[in-house]
Amino acid sequence: MTSHSGSCFCGNVALEVSGDPLAMGYCHCASCRSWSAGPVNAFTLWKPENVKITKGADRIGRFAKTENSVRTFCKDCGGHLMNDHPVWGITDVYAATVPSVAFKPGVHVNYAQTVLPMKDRLPKFRDFPADLGGSGETMSE
Repeated sequence: MTSHSGSCFCGNVALEVSGDPLAMGYCHCASCRSWSAGPVNAFTLWKPENVKITKGADRIGRFAKTENSVRTFCKDCGGHLMNDHPVWGITDVYAATVPSVAFKPGVHVNYAQTVLPMKDRLPKFRDFPADLGGSGETMSE
């Protein structure tokens, strides 16, 4: 099984993902934009059992604005690590956290909130796919 290593900005927290991501794409919601300090957030989704902390577990801080997302970060440098989604049973390891994973986005979510329109011919969900509790409605580029 393939594995990839990643870390926070300072390297005090390290993690490993194994296998293949369930999905990759972009989130355009206001929360992800604010958290990432960017106009869009690139995600890689994994089964929680395929994500493990290999160093610095005691240095991880957590913040949950809602019950849907528990964002984690390094308490030393503030570097973002991942976002646990317990409601959906998935873990979003931010694409930049695991740079050796070949990022191949397949979808945009929360595109109704975009501030950076992207013309890439990928599906653009107004909110989320129906199997994740969203409307399943897509939008045009």
